[in-house]
Amino acid sequence: EYEGGRDGEGQRHGFGKARLPNGDTYEGEYEHGLRSGHGTYRFKNGALYTGNYLQNKKHGKGVFFYPDGSKYAGDWVHDQRQGYGEYLYANGDTYTGEWANNKRHGQGTYVYKETGSKYVGCWVNGIQNGPAELIHLNHRFKGRFLNGKPLGRGKFIFDIGCEQHGEYIQPVQVKETEKEEEDEDEPPLPLDPIWKVSEITKLTPWSPHDEE
Repeated sequence: EYEGGRDGEGQRHGFGKARLPNGDTYEGEYEHGLRSGHGTYRFKNGALYTGNYLQNKKHGKGVFFYPDGSKYAGDWVHDQRQGYGEYLYANGDTYTGEWANNKRHGQGTYVYKETGSKYVGCWVNGIQNGPAELIHLNHRFKGRFLNGKPLGRGKFIFDIGCEQHGEYIQPVQVKETEKEEEDEDEPPLPLDPIWKVSEITKLTPWSPHDEE
């Protein structure tokens, strides 16, 4: 069903309201048969998008409310979260920063609602990767991350006015010989990097960007 403007060829054009065969509805602007301009699209599953369209795709600024209660407000390119935006997750966590291909990518800040901690730094394809700061209630960690885990040189900075320098070292996997027969060649779970302290100092200006 459609009610609204049409162009000379009878295509939807200008402002209109439509109910799609799958039960979704759209109210907003059209250009020559395609959703273009500003509009609001309601999905049958309870999701809703309100914002800009270009040739049937979410493009420009827009807000998407997901069925699980999460929400994204920011830039879109060809139906993907891309550019700058803020995402409120269903568990109350938030991410504010850069996006590419629907994923957290570039510089951004992720706040964990449960602990109040926040990660401020680089992301690659949705994963914490690169120089960053992990800020907790009374101390913070400054260093580099690889695949979501801290690795290499870094420091913990404590609010009482001192720092603990050191590095995160990736432990080596030790193969257990007894289990050899029953082992189905499952790749071992990667071990978490281990923090190794080198010195305690008063506050210093060192930052993970210094090494680049």
